[in-house]
Amino acid sequence: MAHAHNLAIFRGRLKFKSNTQKIWGVLILLSIVTAVEVVLGIYKPESLMTPMLGEFEGGFLATLGNIFLSPIIYMKSLNLIFIVLTIVKAYYITWDFMHMRDEKASLRRMVVWTAVFLICYLIFILLQEGGYVFDVYNTGDTLIKRDF
Repeated sequence: MAHAHNLAIFRGRLKFKSNTQKIWGVLILLSIVTAVEVVLGIYKPESLMTPMLGEFEGGFLATLGNIFLSPIIYMKSLNLIFIVLTIVKAYYITWDFMHMRDEKASLRRMVVWTAVFLICYLIFILLQEGGYVFDVYNTGDTLIKRDF
């Protein structure tokens, strides 16, 4: 007996009659999101090229805010848009094309949390190694003078 797939996207707001229609609908959605990313990447609107917020000024709480919110404070709006659109694409690819929506909740959690922890670990390694490389190449008595 064949397993019936969920034929709706956008939290049930758009329903399809068959699996083929749903695949084409998701493909069109992903194509539109990709086209928006490409257009924004080519034109880079000046209004989106400035950081969203400035530094917090003040006492201890402002310093803590600067430390914990620095990825957001110094991030350009265009970068945030790219990150959000990439997450949207990853969600629809996984949930619809890989049929993760039709799996049990425990398998979905296992896949998602594994990816989240792996990404956090990779970001940690990149930041640690990047700091080390920066320190090695930018000390006053270094023998290495080339950039990469």
